[in-house]
Amino acid sequence: MNLQPNDQPDDLRVILEAALLAAIEPLSLTELKRMFEQELENEVLRNALEELCAQWHGRGVELVEVANGWRFQTRADMQPWLSRLKNEKPPRYSRAVLETLAIIAYRQPVTRGDIEDIRGVSVNPNIIRTLEERGWIEAIGRRDVPGRPALFGTTGHFLGDLGLRTLSELPPLEELGTLVTPDETALIPELLDNEGPRIFGAVIEVARVRTVSASPVVDDIATEIP
Repeated sequence: MNLQPNDQPDDLRVILEAALLAAIEPLSLTELKRMFEQELENEVLRNALEELCAQWHGRGVELVEVANGWRFQTRADMQPWLSRLKNEKPPRYSRAVLETLAIIAYRQPVTRGDIEDIRGVSVNPNIIRTLEERGWIEAIGRRDVPGRPALFGTTGHFLGDLGLRTLSELPPLEELGTLVTPDETALIPELLDNEGPRIFGAVIEVARVRTVSASPVVDDIATEIP
């Protein structure tokens, strides 16, 4: 096989396929380029990846692009069969965790105080710490007010775990009840009564079954968060 497959599209696809199947995490175009001595154009790599996607279309495993790169994952509709291979209970998430994560996802950047105003109760520091340790949220700056509280936002890892490329691919707000209002200054007193957190949890559960073919990276989401 040609080690510089610029002029051999078939060789290039085979190499990309091998790398992505062996990878534990999604691979970006920059990471994929490192395999070749002669630098490839992004367009060449993208064309090869799209052709590879087409080759795998209709199989139990698919090649997809997520926020932090490209990866192979099992198709979501395979879940009924795959779930029988594991003797585990479905993951459970506390309402407080789902509310906090959903507020950050849809209202970012937000401070801990913003979250507390919206939820109407204090935020347990362990919730923020847990979400940070899982790589789903991070401090992306500080608000220019007394005390300079940290501003939180979601990460590329969060989008990747949900199988998304951008925040715009999150479920529309109307599907999450009235969790977030269009008015950026408005509080959300009805949050504790709507179905938003439950539906948001269902989105995360769907993402859990989209595991990379060789290594269940996303399956780590199944761990219960207190």
